[in-house]
Amino acid sequence: MAKQFEFADFIEEFQVEFTSFKSSGTSGWDRETGDFNENVVEPTPMVGIILPLKEDEIQYAPQGTYSVKDKKLYTLEPLEIQQKIEYKSDRYVVQSFKDYSEYADVYIYYAAWRDKGEKKV
Repeated sequence: MAKQFEFADFIEEFQVEFTSFKSSGTSGWDRETGDFNENVVEPTPMVGIILPLKEDEIQYAPQGTYSVKDKKLYTLEPLEIQQKIEYKSDRYVVQSFKDYSEYADVYIYYAAWRDKGEKKV
C-alpha cells in the first residue's frame, strides 16, 4: 500500500552524501593505549537530505536544546539513535526520530553537531 506522502523521489533529486558509523555493540578500554574503544564498524556511505533546523525547531526538546549547528536528516534507510554520522567534515550524533512511518516513505531524524575538538567518529 502506498504511503500518503512519498518523498523518495524528492530525496533522490536533492540528495547529498554523508557517512554513517554504527557501533558494533561492544566496548571497553584498550589496555595498550588506555583509550576507550567503541569498536565502531567501517564507515558506511549513505545519501539523504540534510537541512538546517528551522527557528521553531531550535528550542527545548525532551533530549535537550537544539543549536543552530544541528541538522534535520531525511533518509530512505533507517539509522539508530546515538548513531554517529559525518557530513562535510562535521560530525553529528542522531538524537531523535520523528516517526511519520504511517504516512511517509522516509525516515526523519534530528542530529546534534559535535565539536571538532572531540575524538574523531
